[in-house]
Amino acid sequence: MAIAFTKELIRKELEKLKNDLENRNLPDVIEQNDKYLNLLKNSTLDIAITGVSGAGKSSLVNALRGMTDSEEGAAETGETQITMERMKYSHPTFPNVSIWDLPGIGTPDFKAKNYLKKVHFKEYDFFVIVASNRFTTNDVLLAREILKMKKKFYYVRTKVDVSVDSERRKPNFCEEKCLDKIREYCCDNLAKAGESNPLVFLISRWDLNMFDFPHLQVTLENDLDDLKKYALIASMPAFSRDVLKKKKAAMESLIWKVSLVSCGIGAIPVPGLSLVCDIGILVATMRYFCKVFGLDEDSLRRLASRVRKPLSMLRSAIKKSPMASQVTTEFVTDLLTKSLVCGAVMAAEFALDFVPVLGSLTGGALSFVTTFYILKSFLHDVEEDAENVRAKAVES
Repeated sequence: MAIAFTKELIRKELEKLKNDLENRNLPDVIEQNDKYLNLLKNSTLDIAITGVSGAGKSSLVNALRGMTDSEEGAAETGETQITMERMKYSHPTFPNVSIWDLPGIGTPDFKAKNYLKKVHFKEYDFFVIVASNRFTTNDVLLAREILKMKKKFYYVRTKVDVSVDSERRKPNFCEEKCLDKIREYCCDNLAKAGESNPLVFLISRWDLNMFDFPHLQVTLENDLDDLKKYALIASMPAFSRDVLKKKKAAMESLIWKVSLVSCGIGAIPVPGLSLVCDIGILVATMRYFCKVFGLDEDSLRRLASRVRKPLSMLRSAIKKSPMASQVTTEFVTDLLTKSLVCGAVMAAEFALDFVPVLGSLTGGALSFVTTFYILKSFLHDVEEDAENVRAKAVES
């Protein structure tokens, strides 16, 4: 693994931690971080996808899970009413994130007046109302009912690429004006439903990087608390560079907390090096990074199916990182022993400076610095490989 961080960069970041800990009790900080990591691990996110029948709800459910409509475990799609009762679809990699495909409103069994009660509206963090083409009476009724319940909803107009393509044939076509017209039409109708500040997002189910989906993701993040925002970012398909940057920032925050917990755990010496760290923490965190960035077999297979390219082609873009299944105790130990000798020297040098706030050299200080240094370097490589895979996936 390449050593991607200079002494100056690591020292600067560790100085921030040292200053933060000067007036705080280290054991309390470690305990606080451990509790927060458990909250992250157990935090759930429940997204309800609702709207009229045939609008593309099930396809959106699958897209948010990084799946195609045809693969095993995908939400069933179709032009006629398919979803007759609410269906829970857990994210294939992060099961704490659940996307609920709700029956279309206005069908005989799901009238607008009793709709939210029948679909257990209290269980969801927010609603996404999905519609295509014309705004319907049922869209208005659903928006009103959600507002009455003081729940948050986002109006998503799907199949926008189809609408744009149909308008493209007309003289003096302008895509921006076409999109503005669709958005204005939806906003006007939502205003009639009583929404003073309607949020409308135009998307294509086939390419999440098109139109308003990136803006929808940012809006959801801003409206969620920190734990649920983290769950959303970790589970979101890596469809753009911006998403990869968000994932990296979230994981960098995690590295601080993991390193502090490592500082407080009995350190394990690595044979042949004057280096200590918690191997188990490194293994678990590295595997997690791989999954967050889609560098595991199942995620790569789903991506290959979605972009219709050979799995081997996507694998070939991974140059520096192992797959999640390859991150084992033996791998980490070998990595420490063979690849980071100069890194170990650097870690020991830094640790001497941080003994006053992080504990003894053979315990807390060296364990913290080693864990921090290795995970920062590993994260750099994982993000780079994930970008290579993404670029390979979108190649024409």
